[in-house]
Amino acid sequence: MGLILSQIDRVDHITREDFVTKYLNTRKPLVIRKATETWPALQKWTFEYLKETVGDQLVPLYDSSKADPSKPINAAASEMKFGDYIDLIQREPTDLRIFLFDPIKHAPGLLQDYRSPTDLMGGFLDKYPNMFFGGAGSVTFLHYDIDLAHIFHTHFQGRKHVMLFDYKWKERLYQIPFATYALEDYDIEHPDFSKFPALDGVEGQETILEHGDTLFMPTGFWHWMKYLEGSFSISLRAWDKSWAIKAKSLYNLTIQRNIDNFMKRRYKGRYMGWKEELAVKRADAALAAHLPK
Repeated sequence: MGLILSQIDRVDHITREDFVTKYLNTRKPLVIRKATETWPALQKWTFEYLKETVGDQLVPLYDSSKADPSKPINAAASEMKFGDYIDLIQREPTDLRIFLFDPIKHAPGLLQDYRSPTDLMGGFLDKYPNMFFGGAGSVTFLHYDIDLAHIFHTHFQGRKHVMLFDYKWKERLYQIPFATYALEDYDIEHPDFSKFPALDGVEGQETILEHGDTLFMPTGFWHWMKYLEGSFSISLRAWDKSWAIKAKSLYNLTIQRNIDNFMKRRYKGRYMGWKEELAVKRADAALAAHLPK
């Protein structure tokens, strides 16, 4: 059977009424091809322009190696000047990525180059939204965002392969307990179903994002992304109206994260080994019970 993947819906434009009714309220992903057609960034944000703007900033870099159990989840692998990194991803494939770095904070003029899609919904959060950069072949591991925001993810200067999975599949995806990411021992693009049988039959959606495409990812959706060329994205985040989701977000960001980081520091590999074993047991139990129903 394998993974059951369908294509994410794609439109050029969409009205607020249709977006809210068909996608926001139903928690259904969508690609909007021309949401950015009025953005100055669509033409302006080239690699060379960003290098000129923030090229001297030192940035943390992340690779595809398995996380060190003694360190927080977002510990960097190395660092480099932003301009040198841009040269690298234009020159050759690399698994090095940038996230949790915001060029807009260092160059506030960039704020004028994009627009939050307030014509579709309200509740946007970030004055300085995050940008993400990756070299050809680099992968963002399977996870969902800890703050449970809705995300409008716009891509630039290349292509990116995206897979999404509804939150209800979390046990079958081998979610690590007390965390928002999956077991790192399998490749969701080419899963080994004999070793990870709970993945067999998991339903998801996929698409290829190109320059200017905007992906709407509803709250709680698991996502995996692979840069097919050196390229970058910007994510605009918005609160869901549900107070239950807001409360869960606050719990994730405070209690869960702090307890998990404490346990990592205290017990290191032993704690991570226990969590991975529990992820497998929960996945096997969900598969045996034919969950989710």
